[in-house]
Amino acid sequence: MDAGNTPLAWAARSGHEEVVEILLGRDDVDPDKPNISDETPLCHAARNGHERVVKMLLGRDDVDPGKLNNYGRTPLCYAAMNGHEGVVRVLLERDEVEPNKRGRHGITPLCGAALNGHVGVVEMLLGRSDVNPDLPGYLNQTPLCCAAWNGHEETVKMLLRLNDINPDKPNTHCFTALWCAAGNGHAGVVKILLGRSDVVPNQAGWFDQTPLCRAAQNGHEGVVKILLGRNDVNPNKAGCYGQTPLCRATQNGHQGVVKMLLGRGDVDPNKLDNKGRTPLYYATERGHAGMIALLQPLESTTLSTA
Repeated sequence: MDAGNTPLAWAARSGHEEVVEILLGRDDVDPDKPNISDETPLCHAARNGHERVVKMLLGRDDVDPGKLNNYGRTPLCYAAMNGHEGVVRVLLERDEVEPNKRGRHGITPLCGAALNGHVGVVEMLLGRSDVNPDLPGYLNQTPLCCAAWNGHEETVKMLLRLNDINPDKPNTHCFTALWCAAGNGHAGVVKILLGRSDVVPNQAGWFDQTPLCRAAQNGHEGVVKILLGRNDVNPNKAGCYGQTPLCRATQNGHQGVVKMLLGRGDVDPNKLDNKGRTPLYYATERGHAGMIALLQPLESTTLSTA
């Protein structure tokens, strides 16, 4: 069969309860046989939210409810990621199911639910004493960071109500929740996070870029406005290539962001990057006429070689 799936796996995947029942009644059918990705029939049923099939499979003593596949994910993880509350509830009733379990390249069920904004599943998992709400998954990314990345405000609020959450915990690439939200333009999440005294607005992430630099680079004017409204945000802080938020916004043609930054009296329009190039250089190189018009009158401003 395709991908090594058995007839039982295909039936479980599609939720065909009668077929599953027939196959489970045979002694020559292995109910836990994995495919080439180490995914069992239970994994397929859980991923697609087939609660009755999940119950049928869990009624067997020879089905492992917590088996990891090659991607480091359990049936619970897939059910949580896809928001299948009924399946999550059924799996959590089993003592053999570890709600924090993940493989080397996997994510936790809570991370998966938070990433996709499944509030009901998040609430269910957080209601358990054995679920670690700050446990990172793939790339050391926490549930809060996952929720912030996709702009799920309600999930972010739920997680921040917990005392054992570190709202500024970076992942492997130094992404914090604020950095993720700012870079993806989620102004609502940015406001929520900045309401915390333990969130550092200037904390640099990937390529040493600050949340402001990331937002400016991607043209997220709403987020840029929020960050520029704070006294503790440095609008001139450069990343690893010496490129400031103004430089990054100019390179990518975000004229609205450029106007906002130039409206500040403390933004240096001629600050050189590590290659000795100014924002005007990049605007000219890339043919951004509107930004050339904004930057050219400021060319005589004293250059900074810092």
